[in-house]
Amino acid sequence: MASLKAWVKAGRPRTLPLAITCVLIGAAISLSPSDFSLDKLPDAKFYTVFGLTILTVIYLQVLANFANDYGDFKKGTDGPERSDRAMASGEISEKEMKRALVATSIKAFIVGSATVFFALDFDLTKSAITLFFITLGCSSIYAAIRYTMGTGAYGYKGLGDVVVLIFFGYIGVLGVAYLLSGGLNLYWLLPATFSGLMSVAVLNLNNLRDHENDAKSGKNTIVVKLGFKNAKLYHAALILVSWAAMLPFLFGMNDLPVWKGGMWYVLIALIQLKHLVFVMKTTKPERLDPELKKIALTAFVVALFMFLTVTA
Repeated sequence: MASLKAWVKAGRPRTLPLAITCVLIGAAISLSPSDFSLDKLPDAKFYTVFGLTILTVIYLQVLANFANDYGDFKKGTDGPERSDRAMASGEISEKEMKRALVATSIKAFIVGSATVFFALDFDLTKSAITLFFITLGCSSIYAAIRYTMGTGAYGYKGLGDVVVLIFFGYIGVLGVAYLLSGGLNLYWLLPATFSGLMSVAVLNLNNLRDHENDAKSGKNTIVVKLGFKNAKLYHAALILVSWAAMLPFLFGMNDLPVWKGGMWYVLIALIQLKHLVFVMKTTKPERLDPELKKIALTAFVVALFMFLTVTA
């Protein structure tokens, strides 16, 4: 029987802050009218839906991590040398992981469905909207599983970046914002782009680190397709475009308000710029591993600052 330590390893806790980022940004923009003159602070319903959304995203991220551990092991991408992988290192059996995948999928569906029904006040006249969000939830579960699992795993075809952008950017941010506010704003595409591209940047760093083994195993990520040098340029584009979308939103454009804490956002952008310089100079892929945490945590801090701006 697998130990708790093995399940924690398979769940990869360090990926959770980045997953929660889209929820924090979605919640923040849902509370940000044009002049920040809130009529009232968030009520109990807001925090209930907010909490359920975070729990749903955590289940989905853990599900994706379990599926990735399983899929890469079954395809031979991860071997015994990967002591950081639960199945490859022999700490979790195939049977145990299959059960965990089913159980986590069910939990994600139940909590996600409860989030939608609660957010929409169990209003039967909103059945079309409810069905739409339930379908998105099922698609999220499917996407989490199919990244590396199965013969048609999209992660092995270089499509992981696009899927991550869609689910951790546009669906994640805009979906949360709609459930909490009941509406959408075209300007919200800017922070949604930031959230999605930050997640893609972390995935790209992961793929830069593992590109040699991925190429040998037939895992044709964007990095494998572009090559190490060009993939670093691609990484630079991800970081720069994400901030090109976010900074105008934070500092005000057209009818948008100026968000509090501008100097801190600039500081975080500079930290990521320093990271980018390091990545461009790096020739040893293994040196990129600590950089994953830097991007994930700085993106999370941006989202947290935004959320505290409208709730604290």
